[in-house]
Amino acid sequence: MAYLLDANVFIQAKNLHYGLDFCPAFWEWLIAGNQAKRVFSIEKICDEIASGDDELSEWAAERGDGFFLNPDPSMLPVLGSVSSWIANQHFEQAAIATFLQVADYYLVAHALSHGDTIVTHEVPSDSRKKIKIPNVCIGLSIKCMSPYEMLRRERALFILGSRK
Repeated sequence: MAYLLDANVFIQAKNLHYGLDFCPAFWEWLIAGNQAKRVFSIEKICDEIASGDDELSEWAAERGDGFFLNPDPSMLPVLGSVSSWIANQHFEQAAIATFLQVADYYLVAHALSHGDTIVTHEVPSDSRKKIKIPNVCIGLSIKCMSPYEMLRRERALFILGSRK
C-alpha cells in the first residue's frame, strides 16, 4: 500500500505548517517516503502545482515522474467505474462535470486501481454542488486520511537541528 497525496497536502504544507524555508524535514520525509515506494502523487497533481509558478512548483518539477506517477493501463477500466459511481449519486450535473475534469478524478482512479490510500485535507460533505474526495473514497471503499494521520501512522519525526 502506498499513499497518494492530493494537491492540497503540498499547497497547505508550503503555505502553512511546513514551509520549504523553515521545515525542510517534512519535504525530506516525503522524498524518503517516495524512495521507499510509499509516498507518491500523480502527474495531474503535479500539473496543478506547476501552475503556481513558485518554490513548490520548482520542488515538484525536481521530483519528476518517479514521485508524480503517470496514468497506466490498469486505470482505464477504473476511470469508468469511478464515473459510473459518481453519476449514480445525487450530485448536481455541474459538480459531476467539474469532478471528471480535475485531478481528483484521476487520483481516485489511481488509488482504486492500485489499492493505495489517498491523503487529503478534504473532509466528507453532504453538498450536492461539489464532489469531495472522501465521499468518493467512502463510496468506492478506498482508504482516505489526512496528512496528519499519515504522518502519525508512519511515525514521522521532524527533529530540531542546527542550521547548515
